[in-house]
Formats: sequence, structure tokens, C-alpha cells
Amino acid sequence: MSDDTQDAGGNARPPRPPRPLSGPGLTSTGARKASAKSARTRAREFALQGLYQHLVGGNEPEAIDRFTRDLSGFHKADSSHYDALLHGAIREGEQLDALIVPLLDRKLELLSPIERAIMWIGAWEFQHALDVPWRVVLNECIELAKEFGGTDGYKYVNAVLNGLAPTLRPQETEADRNRSKGP
Repeated sequence: MSDDTQDAGGNARPPRPPRPLSGPGLTSTGARKASAKSARTRAREFALQGLYQHLVGGNEPEAIDRFTRDLSGFHKADSSHYDALLHGAIREGEQLDALIVPLLDRKLELLSPIERAIMWIGAWEFQHALDVPWRVVLNECIELAKEFGGTDGYKYVNAVLNGLAPTLRPQETEADRNRSKGP
């Protein structure tokens, strides 16, 4: 059985219903409405915007930070997590690229800057935000790609980060695999 059909104790449970494409807390595309987003989700969105500015425009982190903090809604974001993501991902960009490149099916230069920034966020959180479960990191990055990326970019982000997770979070991913196998 998969994780979706077992509870934490390994007992069978009914499968989850499919995620609705609209309804309370969701837009018509199935993305979460702004009012339903957590402070950390908002921090990731602002960090993504900043990383895009860095990757496309070569903007310096301090200038990005000053600009971003003045944007509408920033006060609802987890500013500490935003700081860590933005500055950490920019500082470690070369190392993050080195982790991502072996999992790509194209040259890094051909990767959309949005997808690249999302992969930086995911890889950085896998390494440094150990309080966030790996599946949450993965899901948050998929949601970012659905909201800000190209039509099927989320599938690519999912594949790359899912491939990276066992390297950066081996104990956690192994525990999940063992749980899904059952007794």
C-alpha cells in the first residue's frame, strides 16, 4: 500500500479524494488563494520572485531584499524564512546547481529561470530547513511551479526534487519508503 492508503501506524484507510480544482481556499486553477497561504508559503513566493530577479537580471541580494520588503503582502510572510531562502540560495547557487544538474535532461542554461529558482528553493530547504519534512518541501515547490511556472513545469520540478531528496534527506526518505511497504 502507498502512503495515501495507510495511516502513520500502517493501518489501511480510504484513499484521499482528488483535490478539487475550485472551492474554498482555491483559485479556478486549483492553486491556493492568498488568504489560505501560510507565512512560510508566502516567504517561498517572495524568495522565488527575488531569485528570479537575481537569475534573470543579476540583481544583488541587498537590492532584491529592499525591493521585496516593500511589496504588498510581505508583512504576512515569514521574513526569517524568506531571508534564509533568498540569501542562502544566492550564496550557495553554484552548489545547488551542482546538485541539480545530474538530474536534468537538458543543459542548465535551457532551464526556465522560474524552475531553476524553485529547484534552488527545494534543494536549499532539503539541506538547511530540517524542521520542514521533505514531502512538505516537495509539495510546496510543486505548488510554486503550478502557480508561477510553465504549464507542465511542476512535473519537471517534481521529478528533479524527488530524485534529489534521497541524496539530501536519506533517512527521512528511507523511513517513508519503509512505511509505504508496510509490515
